[in-house]
Amino acid sequence: MFPQVILRGKVQVKSSDIQVGDLIIVEKNQRVPSDMVFLRTSEKAGSCFIRTDQLDGETDWKLRVAVSCTQRLPALGDLFSVSAYVHAQKPQLNIHSFEGTFTREDSDPPVHESLSIENTLWASTIVASGTVIGVVIYTGKETRSVMNTSNPKNKIGLLDLELNQLTKALFVALVALSVVMVTLQGFAGPWYRSLFRFLLLFSYIIPISLRVNLDMGKAAYGWMIMRDDSIPGTVVRTSTIPEELGRLVYLLTDKTGTLTQNEMVFKRLHLGTVSYGTDTMDEIQHHLQDSCAQLHSQAGGSNASAAPPRKAHSSAPKVRKSVSSRVHEAVKAIALCHNVTPVYEPRAGEAGEAEADQDFGDENRAYQASSPDEVALVQWTESVGLTLVSRDLASVQLRTPGGQTLTYSVLHTFPFTSDSKRMGVIVRDESTAEITFYMKGADVAMSTIVQYNDWLEEECGNMAREGLRTLVVAKRVLTEEQYQDFESRHTQARLSVHDRALKVAAVVESLERDMQLLCVTGVEDRLQAHVRPTLEMLRNAGIKIWMLTGDKLETATCIAKSSHLVSRTQDIHIFRPVTSRGEAHLELNAFRRKHDCALVISGDSLEVCLRYYEHELVELACQCPAVVCCRCSPTQKAHIVKLLRQHTHKRTCAIGDGGNDVSMIQAADCGIGIEGKEGKAASLAADFSITRFEHVGRLLVVHGRSSYKRSAALGQFVMHRGLVISTMQAVFSSVFYFASVPLYQGFLMVGYATVYTMFPVFSLVLDQDVKPEMAMLYPELYKDLTKGRALSFKTFLVWVLISIYQGGILMYGALLLFESEFVHVVAISFTALVLTELLMVALTVRTWHWLMVVAEFLSLGCYVASLAFLNEYFDLAFITTPTFMWKVSAITMVSCLPLYILKYLKRKLSPPSYSKLTS
Repeated sequence: MFPQVILRGKVQVKSSDIQVGDLIIVEKNQRVPSDMVFLRTSEKAGSCFIRTDQLDGETDWKLRVAVSCTQRLPALGDLFSVSAYVHAQKPQLNIHSFEGTFTREDSDPPVHESLSIENTLWASTIVASGTVIGVVIYTGKETRSVMNTSNPKNKIGLLDLELNQLTKALFVALVALSVVMVTLQGFAGPWYRSLFRFLLLFSYIIPISLRVNLDMGKAAYGWMIMRDDSIPGTVVRTSTIPEELGRLVYLLTDKTGTLTQNEMVFKRLHLGTVSYGTDTMDEIQHHLQDSCAQLHSQAGGSNASAAPPRKAHSSAPKVRKSVSSRVHEAVKAIALCHNVTPVYEPRAGEAGEAEADQDFGDENRAYQASSPDEVALVQWTESVGLTLVSRDLASVQLRTPGGQTLTYSVLHTFPFTSDSKRMGVIVRDESTAEITFYMKGADVAMSTIVQYNDWLEEECGNMAREGLRTLVVAKRVLTEEQYQDFESRHTQARLSVHDRALKVAAVVESLERDMQLLCVTGVEDRLQAHVRPTLEMLRNAGIKIWMLTGDKLETATCIAKSSHLVSRTQDIHIFRPVTSRGEAHLELNAFRRKHDCALVISGDSLEVCLRYYEHELVELACQCPAVVCCRCSPTQKAHIVKLLRQHTHKRTCAIGDGGNDVSMIQAADCGIGIEGKEGKAASLAADFSITRFEHVGRLLVVHGRSSYKRSAALGQFVMHRGLVISTMQAVFSSVFYFASVPLYQGFLMVGYATVYTMFPVFSLVLDQDVKPEMAMLYPELYKDLTKGRALSFKTFLVWVLISIYQGGILMYGALLLFESEFVHVVAISFTALVLTELLMVALTVRTWHWLMVVAEFLSLGCYVASLAFLNEYFDLAFITTPTFMWKVSAITMVSCLPLYILKYLKRKLSPPSYSKLTS
């Protein structure tokens, strides 16, 4: 229930009853029920933070600004005293953009305010600060979050599809065999009746128990996965596709929260001549204290702008002083140039690094920003002594190590965009009235803006190779005239109707010239535990790994290197942004000339290429050892998965941890969800849920592999079981002039597929060719499975030949050795048949488990015990004679011994890859 504002006051309304145009109040920590335009907030600044982790997978908070026209109204009820309307674009997929206008008609002249993504609150986001009021613009299927999700489909494993093909082949064989029998009868009498009788007699060819056995097997594999102590917390949410884990060729993974922990740590500050790492941060603290004390003493003197005190006669302190002031400038720039807001809440244990002179407010301070990198930078400046105390849209306050508060007015903020790759801020120091333009951004964007230097490119390269995310910080001091000139041109550009963005960018660029380079910072995004060895193992297992992320290109490339998704020696081809067919064509040709290099492509370029050159792009990308797609929307992720499946016909697996990965997980043949900081949306929508990325290795290489091999053996064995008894029936009928008479009656046929053979055959689900440790050590064993050799028409034909041979031997042997009465044929052949099946299970098993032995003896015991009751089929007096014993033994020997010999020779002459490891 959400409070809705109407003319008479507030009413509670269900989220399902909310309509477009309603005014809805959303409290702090409540979910936004539908897409809204943000009108008012209880926060003084006129802005609020929202959490968007269920929409785009990013855990950092986003700043949203209320429409200024409605925020300025004195009271909530005044919303009804104004006449205004909102014009919004039609519903779209893109969660990062919005265009609209807010028009107030009752003022003279009418007030028009342009609306952008900053003025929206999308459904499924959560309000993180203050109470907000919004007007609903999209509901239901038109909301961004619903448009970016897809309906789940039923997943069917490749193994099931292959077994379906074989079952169809068996059905054709059944019909053909029956027709042959009727033809050999010479179509005598009512032949169609005989045809149906033969169809019923040979119906054992169709393995009806196959589905039952396989489904029980799948349940058993699921149980084994959940019982595995090496991957605790794993949940199997589907019982239909555990074998799929053994056939994967492509693994598509999310980045934030899946490969990384999304925890940023400040690692490096480089000033050009001197570099500070984590172990030398205390030096920065001393430099800061020195320069702050010096500034303080200067300000305390008669004239603030006088030269430094004359104590510094020797050369050393001068150098020291210059380093101190440079450190101070750099740290101050980092502390001012950002979009971070300190939030004060009484939260235990979430303090930043405490300082000696801290007051009570510090331990309640938490920082919020739209990027975790920025929070890491501000937390670092606090740890070295320069603390961000407060920040709103107009001012910033810092506290120095000495405890003074420095106040700066924020004159302009230039937000970060993926095109500009930089953000800037113009501030005025309240104490000195000095105006400074600070800017920070990616080295690519900043290298042309800063003054000439010889170290920037090299150092940024070094940091990137260590897997650090680099930011270049620079500043430019402006005179009052320069600023006023800029201000007037900027205002003019913002009011223009045509090419507004270009004109504004041009004005800002006029400032971005000849800036003084202050420092380069390096921040590390910590990887999840054991990501590198896991990716290495999966690569050795022949799985191609693609990373699909909503993050920026630089960040994605950086993580791809540091996680060893792209090996150090590999080249990376960064696909240039393309917007038209011609550009896409040229860029694809440039990429085609590269060999064995990883591809990095952004979502927008991908969209253009897929529109015109879908087949060529997928073909080229599939040849790459690794692919990174950045700035992907949830629907794009799912689209890439579908494309891979369509073009390659190989099995795909998607793994993610946020609500934005659900579409991709549902689209893949096999979806794995990680329970992460971003909630359980992905883990609940997935087929398999794990707690850490490193568990994927064992899940695929051990459980996936054994599930597939076991099911392949089980499926073929069940088919063999039906074929043997049908062959015996065929031989029996042909000997007795093609009579459609059943060989085994009633309970014998029922017991054959259940009590007598079911336990040993089903015990094949416990079989394993190599120990789990071996499979983990040699992931190359996994590669063999993708070719699907464990179950193919070739192996199926081998089993058919075995069945025909054994059925023929059992029946002819029994007929050759039968005594005067026909009843003995049934006794001898059926006993030999049951023994043959038990021995065949023993022949198929690769590693014995104690339950298998129990199953073998249990079945044999059941058969022997049941002989006492089956006197209508068996002559008890004859069964106990030595003659019966040796005849059964002889037939069983002839049917099984050659197969044992052949298996032994095959193991000796062309052993399978796994046996080389176990011997």
